[in-house]
Amino acid sequence: MPKGVPNKRYTPEFKQLVVETMREEGLSLSETMRRFNINCLGIIKRWERIYLEEGPEGLAVERRGRKNTGQPAKLPKEIEEDLIAENQRLRAENAYLKNLQALVLEAERCRRRNRW
Repeated sequence: MPKGVPNKRYTPEFKQLVVETMREEGLSLSETMRRFNINCLGIIKRWERIYLEEGPEGLAVERRGRKNTGQPAKLPKEIEEDLIAENQRLRAENAYLKNLQALVLEAERCRRRNRW
């Protein structure tokens, strides 16, 4: 496509018309491309998939641009503070249990030595 020519945009009604016509009349993708003067098979495949998965309303959703990077949403301040406090408590409990286990093992070693 030459520089400076904007991408063609299709209305949700047009997309729905294309998909429904293709399905009702049993047209192939290439026949549908020719009839509606669309230059790319992938566009029609995508519209059909969206139509089948989400219905006609799905064709109205704007899907251009990059997808969400998956960055977690910011938690409310009090929930974040509660999670931090719980994390600190669990770390302290874990450290306590490790020390307790070490003391129990040391006591068992001493008992074994005294038996002999």
